[in-house]
Parts: sequence; C-alpha cells; structure tokens
Amino acid sequence: MNLKLSDVFRPKLFGLFGKGQYDSKTFTSDLIAGIIVGIIALPLAIAFGIASGVTPQQGLITAIVAGFLISFFGGSNFLIGGPTGAFIVIVAGIVSQYGMQGLIIATIMAGVFLVVMGVCRMGVIFKFIPYPIVVGFTSGIALTIFSTQMKDFFGLPLDLSVPAGFIPQWGCYFQNIGNISLTELLMSTACLLICIFWGRVTKKIPGSLIALILGTIASVLLSRFAGIEFATIGSKFPELANGLPMPKPVAPEFDYDTIKGLVSPAFTIAILCAIESLLAAMVADGATGKHHNSNTELIGQGIANIVTPLFGGIPATGALARTMASINNGGKTPVTGLVHAFVLLLIYLFLMPYAIYIPLSCLAAILVMVAYNMSEWRTFRYLLKGDKSDVAVLLITFFLTVIVDLTVAIEVGVVMAIVLFVRRVMETSSIQVLEGDRVAATENEEMASLEDTEHLDIPSGVEVYEINGPFFFGLASRFEEFEKMKTADTKVRIIRMRKVPFIDSTGVNNLRNLCERTRKRGVTVILSGVTENVRATLGKFGVDKEIGADHIFPHIIPALAKANEIVSK
Repeated sequence: MNLKLSDVFRPKLFGLFGKGQYDSKTFTSDLIAGIIVGIIALPLAIAFGIASGVTPQQGLITAIVAGFLISFFGGSNFLIGGPTGAFIVIVAGIVSQYGMQGLIIATIMAGVFLVVMGVCRMGVIFKFIPYPIVVGFTSGIALTIFSTQMKDFFGLPLDLSVPAGFIPQWGCYFQNIGNISLTELLMSTACLLICIFWGRVTKKIPGSLIALILGTIASVLLSRFAGIEFATIGSKFPELANGLPMPKPVAPEFDYDTIKGLVSPAFTIAILCAIESLLAAMVADGATGKHHNSNTELIGQGIANIVTPLFGGIPATGALARTMASINNGGKTPVTGLVHAFVLLLIYLFLMPYAIYIPLSCLAAILVMVAYNMSEWRTFRYLLKGDKSDVAVLLITFFLTVIVDLTVAIEVGVVMAIVLFVRRVMETSSIQVLEGDRVAATENEEMASLEDTEHLDIPSGVEVYEINGPFFFGLASRFEEFEKMKTADTKVRIIRMRKVPFIDSTGVNNLRNLCERTRKRGVTVILSGVTENVRATLGKFGVDKEIGADHIFPHIIPALAKANEIVSK
C-alpha cells in the first residue's frame, strides 16, 4: 500500500484561503470569538498548571504554544487546544516521580505516538471506544481533581504534605480538619458561588474570570486594610515576584532507561489526548454540521505535544469547553484558535506580573467547578441502568482511575475495549448445523427471496454447517463443539461460508485443522459459498490446494451435487 502523507495530513487552515472562502466578515467573527476564548482560557491555564504540579506560567505557555499549533495543524475548524483537567493527574504523577525532564520526554514521546497514529489512519478507531469507558475515565478524573483541590479550598497550610492517593488524601484532610482556615474557606466558597451563578447574569464573560478578578481584588484589599493574609500564587511561587521569565527552549536529555520507564505514561498521555480531542471534535461537528479529519487532528495534536514541552509546556489536547465557547461566540475557522493564542501571549507579556496576587483558594474554586462540569454525573447515573457488562466496565474504569492510577485505568480500559469489541463480533458470528432434510438455496445467495428460493434435499450422510459472520479466532472453540456432534454415518461435511465476509489467519488455521481431523475420520470436506475475498485468503495459505479446488464451490447447489456424488459411490 502506497501511503502518502498528504492523504492523511490536510490541516483545515491550509485549505482555508485558496478558494476565496475567507473574507473580512468571517475574520471579524473569528477575531471576536478568539479574544473571548483567550480570556476564558486564562484562569484555566493558570489553574491547570498549578494543579499539575508545575508553575502557572508553564500552564499559560502550554495554552499559547499548543493552542497555536493545534489550530494551525489540526483537522478541525473549531477545536481549541491547550492544557485540560484530564491531564492534571497524570502530569502531577510524572513530575513527582521523574521531574520536569521526565515530563518533557514523556510529552514528546506521546506526541510521536500521536503522529504515528495519525499517519497509520488510526483516528477512526477511537470512535469505537465504548462510551462507558470514556465516562468512567472522565468521571474518575473529575473526582480526582476535586480531591486534589481540597487542600487549597479549605486553606490548609501550604507546607502540609498531602499524599498522592485518593484514600490517603482524605485521611490527611480529616486528620488536619482543625487546621482549616475560615477566611480561605469563605474566599473559595464565594468564588465557587460566582462561578455557579454568574451565567445567570451573562454568558459572554465566563464566571471563572470574574471569580479570578474579584477574588484577587478582595485578597489585595483585605491584606492591605484588614491585615488578613491569603495563600497566593506569589506565596507558593516566590520566585515569580521578580516577574515571569520569558520561555526558553529546553533541550531534554534522552537516555534509554528513562525512555523505557516513560513508555507507559507517554502512551497514557497519547491515548487520553486522542480520546479527548476527537470527542471534542465530534461534538463540535454535531453543533455545526461540519466534519473534521480525525487523522489530521491526531498528527496536529502530535506536533503540538512534540514542540510545546521544548518551551517548558505540559501535555495539551483539544478542550471541549473552550471549543464550544468559540462556536457559541461566532468562531468559524481555525483562525479563532490562532487569535486566542495571540491574546494569551499579550496577557503573558503585559499582565502576568499581577498573577502573584491571585489567591490559591480562588483557583481551587475554579477547578472544583471544572471537576463538576467534567463529572458527567447524570450520564454516569444513566449508564448504571444499562447492561450488566457495561455497568461493570463503567465501574471498573472509574474506580481504577480514582483509587489505583490513571495509567493503569487507561491500559485496562483499552484492553476492555478490545475484549468488548471481540465479544460483540463473536455475538454476530455463529456456526449452526442445518437440521432436517431440506436447505434453502438460491442462484444468487446474497439476495434470497421467496420467488427464487428452491428447496433441495440434503442427501443422507451429508452434514451442512453454516457460518454466519467473520471467521476469526473467536470461533475456534465453537468449531470443536460442533465437531463432536458428528454422526457415525457422516461421509461429507459441507461448510457453507456465504455469510463470511473475511477469514483471519487463526480462522484459516482452525479450518485447516478441522479438515485434517475430518479426513482422518474418512469424511470429505466441501466448502460452499466462498467469496472472492475468502478464496484469496485461503489461496495465500495454500488451504485451497489442501482441500482441493474441485471441493470449493461458490454456491450450495453444486456443493450438494458433489456431496451426493461422493455418498453414492
């Protein structure tokens, strides 16, 4: 197969200006939407950076660099990229275990994985990940984010070391319940209420931004005039008091042992990025009637995650909330994402020195709101009413994410997705013995109807097996079960394959073993209804020669005639 990069990598931005489709009116819409989305992204980028165990400027750098690259190289007209809550848990875990160098390497590796996925046209695969697994991931991450923010939400001491695990975290919180700061709790509660109810005033300006501004002003005024001090970004990162340093390219130090240890976290980042970005793109398609290119999107996400850590950034993906904000405010093309990145760059250059005054309790309130919006608790409750297997998958994914580790949850989730897919395919594949002394047959076996159906007698001593669905490894045990049903007077076994769209190597091996065992018992095997595709696969493995070309037929009629000829001898 000749694979050209141009076949899978066609960024939406590149085809925007060639046919005169982009005009001043569209640019104006993109400009306004980009400014609004940039403002919306500001508090989230800072909060995600701190919650992930890195600095606030690293969160903002990610929103700038990755936000620009995802819109520039992406396969969606609407997707806005940047840091998201989904990565908080995995990023914090990598930073604590491997440090910033480890995070940079893991993010670059994840970017490479994403590019490979896109080039190999794997974008469509992520559409088949079972919904309970996605909801289990998302709800588990939301609860984990909520749990990690309780320290700042309740104003516990900055020097308090909170364990990483969900259960130990809450044990620590209950042990330190006497150290809760009432002023910090009032601040976080007030900011949370602003986030909740500001939408009733206007939806043009996000409540998180208003909470950030009012919380910061209140913190400064209360500190200056009432002597009430709040834990702020400046108190947690005192080095920022001298201003934010300009991002400088970082050269990661690669070595075999580090790369080997980071394969699993990098794979988790890549899978999480692919799932979140493509789901966001599909939601955007549904809201606009447009269509994204999933493979191009994966490559664009990969490029962003390869480049962003070189400037000190963290993993990034498409953000659903910011994407929908762009659409709702008139964004029409990837130019919106570019404008949003430039707006954040201007804020970084001219306004970020004031970030040291932002209370940590205010950021905790914003992230609690993010966790609530991520939780999908209504969907979670709805899925609990479904099939037992879906409920089991949902709960397993959820509890693994919360209690064990997101990396383990992703790996187990992917395995469960594969197992579920195989099980569903197996449910559509079956083997049955046509009983009685008559079998329906048509000249064209793909289009049977009452008018052209003939009823033919099955000769004595002939068994007819019908395979429905793909002939793959899932049918191995079923063949053995039916083989035990052989009667003593059976001389010919017809395997009817008219409804077999394909046969894999395991299926070929099972068929070959069946034929060998059958011949040893003195029974002749005849294949009926073999499609060209299946016939070609059998030919590659030489099974057609082993069975004999004169024992393979496209229809049941000549197969029965051949069987009758054999039993008559």
